[in-house]
Amino acid sequence: MKALKNKMAFKWLLFLLIFLTACSQPVKEEKINYRQISIEEAKSLMESEENYIILDVRTKEEYEEKHIPGAVLVPNEIIGDEEIPELPDKNQMILIYCRSGNRSKQAAEKLAALGYTNIFEFGGINDWTGEVVSGAE
Repeated sequence: MKALKNKMAFKWLLFLLIFLTACSQPVKEEKINYRQISIEEAKSLMESEENYIILDVRTKEEYEEKHIPGAVLVPNEIIGDEEIPELPDKNQMILIYCRSGNRSKQAAEKLAALGYTNIFEFGGINDWTGEVVSGAE
């Protein structure tokens, strides 16, 4: 009888071990696939690099009020899971900004999820000390 109880206890322990192991999932590490840089670093890249896109992710109205010369407008709100015609090369350097730095971080994360590989987020135009232009380009 004691051997039978021990066998049953062993089976229960084995069952629990298998059940708990099967239910556990490895902890996924959040990976940020973009680099956050300072405005000074962004300016330096704009001076030293040739094939890059400056991406403004604010609204059309904000963009028309003022933006960095040569910036391409793709509002953060429209970046989803579909291809972005304004950004055809997923390996091209993309320098992203918004007003204060919040939307640009969101956009950088979404672009990384879409497979873009060379993303640099540099905050907001509120802190930009370089040239700005107004109107649509």
